[in-house]
Parts: sequence; structure tokens; C-alpha cells
Amino acid sequence: MIFPDEYKHVGVTKSLFPGADEPIYFLTDYLIAERENPETGSAEYEVYHVKKSGEELLRKVEALELIASGEQVVKYDSELNIKDRTLLIETAVKLCTGKVNTVIFTGVDKHITIVNDPDPSSIINIEILDVAPPEPSWLSLVVRRLEASGIFGDLQVRFIETVVDLRHFEGKNTVFPCSASGLEGKCLDSDMLTENGHLLVGCEISKTLFEMRFPELEYSFVNICPFKSDIVVPSEPFITRCCRSEKSGLVNISGFEGVVVHWGASEYQVAEAIRNLVHKIRNNL
Repeated sequence: MIFPDEYKHVGVTKSLFPGADEPIYFLTDYLIAERENPETGSAEYEVYHVKKSGEELLRKVEALELIASGEQVVKYDSELNIKDRTLLIETAVKLCTGKVNTVIFTGVDKHITIVNDPDPSSIINIEILDVAPPEPSWLSLVVRRLEASGIFGDLQVRFIETVVDLRHFEGKNTVFPCSASGLEGKCLDSDMLTENGHLLVGCEISKTLFEMRFPELEYSFVNICPFKSDIVVPSEPFITRCCRSEKSGLVNISGFEGVVVHWGASEYQVAEAIRNLVHKIRNNL
């Protein structure tokens, strides 16, 4: 796949003979030659890789290596956020059928870039591993809001949600950590328990609190801490959350690279955690 890191590396010319005795801007690594087909009146394109020499702002073209031309190239007919690399790759995959192998994209700021031979496997899946309610889960809500802002556009990632619905455990004998969840059952922060046989759904902190409050009671336990849970388990690189701040940061659980944020992490901390995870994954590739 050819997908320039920045659109500033892509130039456009309408010259009939691109590169012929014409200097080129020092940042230009790829050149799109646009010309009109005299028979149809429609635009046709050639896409080149540029080899240049010199040290000035304008440099000498030493060679143009043809990447694609004619029926191999299409121009997407709408403006997109061309900083969103995942969006462009996924869009290009849909357009690259038959002879087409290269797509030209125009941004909302009128800048232009290209994707040649789009490779969807270059997109990293990040699993949002969380529990609900609330609905949507808190972590899913934060990540999706950040994603919509464009803050992850350069990372070339796709988010997949794996959310365990704790309502499956609701019941009169079930104990949840906090009444703020709105789950039907009893809660450690508000109910007094006097009988054996309750089911505690929580983490190690919940377990400790239960045993401190009700040391004489027998109970069963479902652990929802991603570090020890049998039900909140990653299946690919992931982001999850934990109520213990000392466990925040890059981790490996069940053989998958991931990152943990505190239960009450801010949007900034979530964004930073995801960037750290992606950088680690790409550095290991």
C-alpha cells in the first residue's frame, strides 16, 4: 500500500510532461498529473513517485516512477477528512475493483492525497473492553466521542466494542458494588446483608469490602476485573478500565497488548492511553 504520511507530500500538476525541466517543491514525494481526455472531456490522472535532488525549496526532478494511470485511477467525488487514515483506507478498498488500484481523495480543506493498493490489514483493531450499564458503557461513550472528534485520525485504528452486560446477573440475591449502576439487586454501598447465599458481582476491591462488612456470610463471586475475570476477557489489543489507579498503563492480559485507564479517567487520559498503546503495537511490528 502507498499512502503518504501527510498530504503535504502530494503535489498536483496539469503539465502535459510533468517533471520536464520543471523544479518541484522539496516536500513533494508523489505527483498527480491531471489532464483532460480530448475524446470524452473528462479528467484523467497519472500518479508518480518522485525522485529529486538538491537542497533548496525547489528541487530538480531526477526521475518519475509511474504508480498508476488511466483506468487504474479514480477520484473520490466527495470531500472527506483526509486526516482520518482508517476512513480513507476503508473507502479506497470499496472503490478498488476491476482495474482500479488508486484513489485520489480531496479534503474539506481542498488538499489532496492518494491511496494506492489499499491494505485493510494495516488498520489496528482496538477492543473497547468494558461492562454495562450504563448504556452505552462509559468507556465506549468516551472513546466514540474522541473518535468522532478526529483525534485518532493519524493512528490508523478501528474500535471494536466488547461490553459485558451485568444485567444478566440481576436478582434479589445478587450484590453489586454501587447503587449508581441502577442494577436490580442489592448494593454494597447501601444494603445490609444478613443471609448466606448471595452472589457478589464485582472486583477484588468489592470482595474485600464484602468480607469486611459481612465476615460471617457465605457467598459466591463473579470477578469482573479484567486482570482476573473469566467473563471480561480481551480477544485482541484492547483498552479497559480498573478502579485501582496503580494498575493504569500498558499491560498484557491473556497474551494481548492493552492499556488500562482508571475508572474515572478523563477524556485526555483515555486519548493518551490509546496513543501509547498504538505506538507500542506499531513499534513491535
